[in-house]
Amino acid sequence: MITREEIANVLDQPVYDGDGNKIGDAKHVFFDDMTGRPEWVSVKTGMFGSTESFVPIRDAALVQDHLEVPYGKDQVKGAPSVDVDAGGHLSETEEHRLYDYYGINWDSVLSEAERTDDDRFAAGPGTAGAAGAAGAAGAAGVAGTRGEAGGKDLRGAGAGGTAGTAGGMTGRQDAMEREAMRGDQAMTRSEEQMHIGVERHESGRARLRKYVVTEEVQQTVPVTHEEVRVVREPITDANRDEAMAGPEISEAEHEVTLHAERPVVETETVPVERVRMTTEELTENETVRGQVRKERIEAETESFTEDEMRQGDKRRGRE
Repeated sequence: MITREEIANVLDQPVYDGDGNKIGDAKHVFFDDMTGRPEWVSVKTGMFGSTESFVPIRDAALVQDHLEVPYGKDQVKGAPSVDVDAGGHLSETEEHRLYDYYGINWDSVLSEAERTDDDRFAAGPGTAGAAGAAGAAGAAGVAGTRGEAGGKDLRGAGAGGTAGTAGGMTGRQDAMEREAMRGDQAMTRSEEQMHIGVERHESGRARLRKYVVTEEVQQTVPVTHEEVRVVREPITDANRDEAMAGPEISEAEHEVTLHAERPVVETETVPVERVRMTTEELTENETVRGQVRKERIEAETESFTEDEMRQGDKRRGRE
């Protein structure tokens, strides 16, 4: 079980399930007003911590630099969403829903709270503010309240160490009175800070695919062919003997073979290039918007009239 003294080592630390899976980061711890024990821890989950889930801290353990809870990651992330009021309390109905979801017996929780409350009252009036003790609020980031008598409300404590009050004398009031007696009347102002991270996920896939297409290719090539041309030569002294070698009158034939060229097409497969894929990382700026809460401290002054000041002097004189 996590003690109040260990809360400072829990806040803003990673939360893991029993199988070693990171669930998120611990942001707030809620105390039982009746027992004064840490009861719930809120865990920021999802991208940029956009979701907050409640998980019981009673069976959790602080292991080195992280908190380990006996519940699975999916179970914690699927916990019902509950509302916390302006005073930082869970209602009994909301808490009952959470106990049912995690399979914790509600009657046993009430019995334990009643036993602790009885022990506290039996110890005497000196322990009246124990359930909401906030003496170490600034150092450990822890604060609590007594809540309504007999109630089962819880008070949250965050990393800023902000304390709150409900009914009765609280540990915060005790601390303020002690500080006033020492003359230290300063206030602590806290604010939330937004931490932005990135996570890597698949955004798409690319692939190379090879397929065959047919293109029409046109190319001009020269071709030759033979044609017949009749050449007539007159009889001269140079060719007279050859021309008169045959019979005087006769019939004859002379045949010539003609030739022509025609285009012949053949294809040949040759490699022309190699294609491959690589990836490169490009960095771009993206604006992320969120809301953070800040505390403001303002001074208020009250002026007294002369009559009020004289009446005050008279009262002090009588005392």
